[in-house]
Amino acid sequence: MPNNLIYETSPYLLQHANNPVNWFAWGKEALTRAKDKNKLILVSIGYSACHWCHVMEHESFEDEQVAQIMNDHFVCIKIDREERPDIDQIYMQAVQLMTGRGGWPLNVICLPDQRPIYGGTYFSKTDWMNLLLNLADFYKTKPNEAEEYAVRLTEGIRESEQIKFIEQKTEYNNQDLIEIFDSWKRHFDLKEGGYNRAPKFPLPNNWLFMLRYSHLMNDATARESVFLTLDKMAFGGIYDQIGGGFARYSVDERWHVPHFEKMLYDNSQLVSLYAEAWQLTNKPLYKQIVYETLDFVKRELTSPEGGFYAALDADSEGVEGKFYTFTREELIEILGADEKIFSAYYNLSDEGNWEEEQTNVFFRKTNDEYIAKQFGLEITDLEQKIDELKMKVFNHRSTRVRPGLDNKILTSWNGMMLKAYVDAYRIFDEQDFLDIAIANINFIVTHASRNGKLKRVVTMTGPLTDKYFDEALPAFLDDYALVIEALISLYEATFNEMWLLQANFFTETVITNFFDDSTGMFFYTSASGEQLIARKQEIMDNVMPSSNSVMAHNLYKLGYYYDKQDYLNKSAQMLRNVYPLIKTYGSAYSNWALLLLTKVFGIYEIAITGADFESKRKEIEQHYIPNKILLGGTFGTLPLLQDKWGAETLIFVCRNKTCQLPVSDVAEALKQIN
Repeated sequence: MPNNLIYETSPYLLQHANNPVNWFAWGKEALTRAKDKNKLILVSIGYSACHWCHVMEHESFEDEQVAQIMNDHFVCIKIDREERPDIDQIYMQAVQLMTGRGGWPLNVICLPDQRPIYGGTYFSKTDWMNLLLNLADFYKTKPNEAEEYAVRLTEGIRESEQIKFIEQKTEYNNQDLIEIFDSWKRHFDLKEGGYNRAPKFPLPNNWLFMLRYSHLMNDATARESVFLTLDKMAFGGIYDQIGGGFARYSVDERWHVPHFEKMLYDNSQLVSLYAEAWQLTNKPLYKQIVYETLDFVKRELTSPEGGFYAALDADSEGVEGKFYTFTREELIEILGADEKIFSAYYNLSDEGNWEEEQTNVFFRKTNDEYIAKQFGLEITDLEQKIDELKMKVFNHRSTRVRPGLDNKILTSWNGMMLKAYVDAYRIFDEQDFLDIAIANINFIVTHASRNGKLKRVVTMTGPLTDKYFDEALPAFLDDYALVIEALISLYEATFNEMWLLQANFFTETVITNFFDDSTGMFFYTSASGEQLIARKQEIMDNVMPSSNSVMAHNLYKLGYYYDKQDYLNKSAQMLRNVYPLIKTYGSAYSNWALLLLTKVFGIYEIAITGADFESKRKEIEQHYIPNKILLGGTFGTLPLLQDKWGAETLIFVCRNKTCQLPVSDVAEALKQIN
């Protein structure tokens, strides 16, 4: 018989709905049951594309003997970390305090009042059974010790990563940036790109900082490291050479063998990064990556209504990477005599190029010139041939059993991919990119927003009634922050003030419901949200930029757009609070470092007014100016646009609310900037 998860919508929870474990979703029923029966709570957190979550489910949660122990001694709660990151961050912090590391699956044992006493990640079946029996006995025989440990651990969770309010104002300069970079660069891998460790995660925000730093500071080391990293990732197995899109990370130091799951949040950030890198370099490879990745998202991660799905699983048919890997024998059947050039291009061998015998992960080691010379071809002929062969392999691959799709639609991740499409439109002027972005923001406004507030997860299971929105999970800070960021970008691409007004409206909602006056930062959860054992602030940038750093950027830009000193003051205070941490660990505060970079170099406010504003905007976007905001059109209410309207199309370059003489030619405007 299915357990209580059968009534959930999360694909991850539904994966466990037929386990013999009597799983509950997080909620009143399970939490009340634990208190009433005085049972320990077993919280198990994961996500649908998590390989080791699948392994532990198969080994333990599908096993009747293990399930019996879990059901007898615990109230068992399954959590999708992508739906409830507020709960995940609390218990992840607990496990990191206990063990010094974390990850998923995340398994935590709590007292009936939710306070943790023990936790870890993946456990083998035998270790899991022994652990559960020992903890059940410990709670039964030594409840006072369990209580004491819960008190200490919960206090540690509440005190960890506390940010202090720093009153003294700071004047930043180039030397501050150099000190941050000099400490940071010691960890670069100048042979394979990324950092000198394995596994290797893309960490797009880190390399976005390096891209802008290399340009604004004219730093050769930063320039070399960022382009080496982008090239190696694009050539590596972490990138799906056949179907486009990036896997979550590579297990080795060469970007060769991926952990095959594909996440929306990685691909959105990497699209923005490669698009901006192309804007600076015009390197064809970077444009190819952007177009292929967005084609993958459109094809495989976009709902009919315009929302973006969360992820593709690493596994198919129970085997990691089976959908993406090939033997040479298979390729000979598909490609015939052309297999030889294809295998040379993608480094495929009879014995296989990774741990699975005879199977190959596609990756590149050499440029087209080398392969063309090897086979006596012109570059254009080689490119055409590889494109034809890729399509044959893609079509064959499409007949295979596909990896599982997590069709959950998360507001925050949709905001990131919306911005990625807008970034690509602004840089490549591809109308389809803007059309998809507009469809997505209309989807968010329709399905994830009501009365000025956002929801965390969009489900397409019923009519959009007030009851539906009242019962839906409220949004967290990252949902608001990332949608606001996307709306600001959408305004810059269209000069339609409706998007900026919506961004400002959501910002006021965030200040009202999330702001912490005592620190000048934002809580991750709303004041009106569920009260957990701790109310955390997300500060550190990781595989995604932190919600506080995104809000600091948003406030900075909106402060200029609307001439709101309060916004600028809040943004400055947030950076002031975090600045000491950036200097100690730059890669973990990369989005904050980007804000610091903008503060040091200042921001250009470029206003374009008049009938021909669109062609001028497009022309400006052909040039790399990372520290700018754009505004204008034929009509607008923004303070900076006042008294700038006339029959002639003009460009105003402004800094610190002071504008230079207007010009009609983009080249003249660029001279004012440079």
